[in-house]
Amino acid sequence: MATRVIGATSLARDLGRWRSVDEEGGETSAGSRRSARPAYLALAEGIRLLIHDGRAPLGVALPSERDLAATLGVSRTTITSTYTLLREHGYLISRQGSRSTVALPPAVPHDGTKPARSILAMMSQPELTTIDLTYAAMAAPREMQAAYSAALEGLPAYLGTHGMDPVGVLALREALARRYTERGLPTEPDQILVTLGAQHGLRLLLNVLTAPAARVLIEHPTYPNAIEAIRDVGARPIPVPLLLENQERGWDLDGMRSAARQTAATLAYLVPDFNNPTGLLLDADGRAELAAIARETRMTIVIDESMVDLRLDSTPAPPPVAAFAKGAEIVTIGSASKSFWGGLRVGWIRTNQSLITKLLGIRSTVDLGTPVMDQLATVYLLANADEILDRRRDQLRSQRAAMLEALAEELPDWRVGEGAGGMSLWAQLPAPVSTALAATAPNYGVLLAAGPRFGVQGAFERFLRLPYTHQESELRLAVKGIAAAYEALTPRAVDPLQPLTCY
Repeated sequence: MATRVIGATSLARDLGRWRSVDEEGGETSAGSRRSARPAYLALAEGIRLLIHDGRAPLGVALPSERDLAATLGVSRTTITSTYTLLREHGYLISRQGSRSTVALPPAVPHDGTKPARSILAMMSQPELTTIDLTYAAMAAPREMQAAYSAALEGLPAYLGTHGMDPVGVLALREALARRYTERGLPTEPDQILVTLGAQHGLRLLLNVLTAPAARVLIEHPTYPNAIEAIRDVGARPIPVPLLLENQERGWDLDGMRSAARQTAATLAYLVPDFNNPTGLLLDADGRAELAAIARETRMTIVIDESMVDLRLDSTPAPPPVAAFAKGAEIVTIGSASKSFWGGLRVGWIRTNQSLITKLLGIRSTVDLGTPVMDQLATVYLLANADEILDRRRDQLRSQRAAMLEALAEELPDWRVGEGAGGMSLWAQLPAPVSTALAATAPNYGVLLAAGPRFGVQGAFERFLRLPYTHQESELRLAVKGIAAAYEALTPRAVDPLQPLTCY
């Protein structure tokens, strides 16, 4: 299969003002001393940052020297020198008879042993409190006990059966079908398969819709457990970078179309409703184009709507992506875990009956159905969803504001993407030290998920996901701990990359 290639126009767009990028990823004025560096060195550093940010995926070929020179308006010699420098530093791998492809050099060992004042000393607490920011999930709402009480009352109607229903109880499938219909996607109960969460639903779909070595397109960054699920079935995740600077769209749909064609991918996994970890939301026009891409490329797109209920800004909710489908090209998975409670292991797949029949054939080898009690509890929660979700969204807004305020105070040089909803912020660090920071932070009372967990092959060392699902006081304490851990890192020694230089 031909190597996937980044277009010269796309690379130029992502580079932005590459002539003014300094060694730490910031910008300098046009008349500054640093802006007088050789063009090839500035360009190489710009491409290097794109690689570490996941915007230039590993294994993908850069444009030809001639095409990039013409697009950027520089000499062919400049591009040759740029690619040579990147190759010398391990960012390009060249093979005879093929294009040079993007890579990462071996990491330089980090030294995170510099002593610094711990969060314990800062807060004068008798013992260190550990705040876990490795997950994005809320505590159960107060209605959860009532939900299980209602489920217990309804249970006798099912006790006369064997209790193993791989499709799901009719009451829940009817409730889910009504919610889809109310959102603009007419749905019948027979189009719903109840699962043990969205992750379980994705795994079932991967087993049916992929084969070993198949290509599966993903957003970059994306949900880490989805990446692992794709790999576990022997498929290969193909990253299509999000446009993080574009809060209105965020999805590179031209890049998605191009990647689908170049890799012959037959499946994609996307989270257009408050992408985890960025919180970005794809608008209605983008959803229509996404469905069109699926039809043009004969690719099935699995849409994960786990976060769909967590809209935190005033943007009107767009219709489900499947509302723009003309056939079976869009499959939707959802979950009660993010909306209500992580301990409620109930999810679902919305698709056509033909695919559900295939999924049931696979499911019987894995499990025999979702627990009836959990399904009945979910029916109760869906019947009271408006009140529950309004309260939870208000709570998340307050907690998000508290974390943003704390970050602005403690780490003002971090760039934080707020997103339109979801449960987390996506923060860009001044240097690629995410893994080192995650390793150091537990000493300061915070557990973190490093940025590379949300990408493939080492991307996102300059990023960190920060969930705001804890109470405001805990979030402020956590940010203080993160700031202390960040201060403890030797500012430049922990950078796995020194600025590119020529010898």
